[in-house]
Amino acid sequence: MILIGKFILAALVGALIGLGLTSAALQNDFGFGAVTAGPWTAWPRNGGRGVDPYARAMLAKSGEIPLGSSEGLSFIARADSGGRRLEPGCDYIVSGPTPQARYWTLTVMTPQGKLLANPSGRSGFTSSEILRAADGSFAIALSRRARPGNWIPLAENDPFILDLRLYESEFSTSMLAFDAANLPTIAREVCR
Repeated sequence: MILIGKFILAALVGALIGLGLTSAALQNDFGFGAVTAGPWTAWPRNGGRGVDPYARAMLAKSGEIPLGSSEGLSFIARADSGGRRLEPGCDYIVSGPTPQARYWTLTVMTPQGKLLANPSGRSGFTSSEILRAADGSFAIALSRRARPGNWIPLAENDPFILDLRLYESEFSTSMLAFDAANLPTIAREVCR
């Protein structure tokens, strides 16, 4: 009888620890297979058969359908290139060479992955509508105040993340090219 009681206690403790760790992983966007380059993080296995159980649970919880491994790759930035968390009271410039992809989008989202509401209704840019410099590079301003050129308005006090999606890119087929030099930088400017 004592042996059965110890077995039940060990099973309960194991179940509580497992459920607690799973809950923490789902709430804090943990998962295996994350690849980081500068401020950008991607989970290249999420769109294929190699997705880990925690990522599968996060995707089921959010309802997100990730890009297939042959379709492209999504990069998330929660901080600027200096490692500071993205703040709605600061202005940012996302700039650099055009990402190597057939088509790409840059979207400002809530930390939960929803589109960020703002007065203008613009939450991002696509590669087909962006204004570029003569060398093909681009600069997108993120600010609460209107800016000339490529500008995405930020909400007054709502936290945000950036989602860069590359469609039919070399990142989806060869992770050897996954380098911060191949992705845009996020420079913090003025904070109010």
